[in-house]
Amino acid sequence: MRKLTYYIACTIDGFIGDPEGDAASLYAFTTPAYLEWMGAEYPETTPSHLREALGVDAPHRHFDTVVQGMRSYRIALDVGVTSPFAHLREFVATRSLTESPDPNVELIADDLVGRIRALKAEDGPLGIWLCGGSTIAGALVDEIDELVIKTYPQVYGSGMPMFGAGFEPRDFELGEVRTFDNGVLVRTYTRKR
Repeated sequence: MRKLTYYIACTIDGFIGDPEGDAASLYAFTTPAYLEWMGAEYPETTPSHLREALGVDAPHRHFDTVVQGMRSYRIALDVGVTSPFAHLREFVATRSLTESPDPNVELIADDLVGRIRALKAEDGPLGIWLCGGSTIAGALVDEIDELVIKTYPQVYGSGMPMFGAGFEPRDFELGEVRTFDNGVLVRTYTRKR
């Protein structure tokens, strides 16, 4: 069984973007050492169109598939990129698009949970990356096996939460913790089942 990992950047107070979903203020913390770590540890999470410029040419370590919501996908579309993670199997959960703008991107309009369960049931050594955003993370919260939370030293006060879901406690166990000189803290959690 493959695992679904929510690998996400957030503020200290748990927001993944401002009220419209923009997280550009967090980019100020991407120092060379931090980018080097991300490129080495999670190379597959670097968008295809940026890999060469950032010097990322490592094999996939964790994921061979990415799932994202329409707001996350819209960031790429707005700059003319129809397959931001062309080096992965790419899925976009959306009801607003009826036809995929790219042959590498499969749209999921209905039964998101069922489709994710089918992907998790596939054979393979690598997992599935839940890229964002809040709404699909909320819909898939019970399917998430692992959290990798990159916490940036910034407070928003309000905005888009990590999970757009109702209140229901769910337990995770803390694993690896990594700190960086830029103030970023990366924590890995595994779901307690």
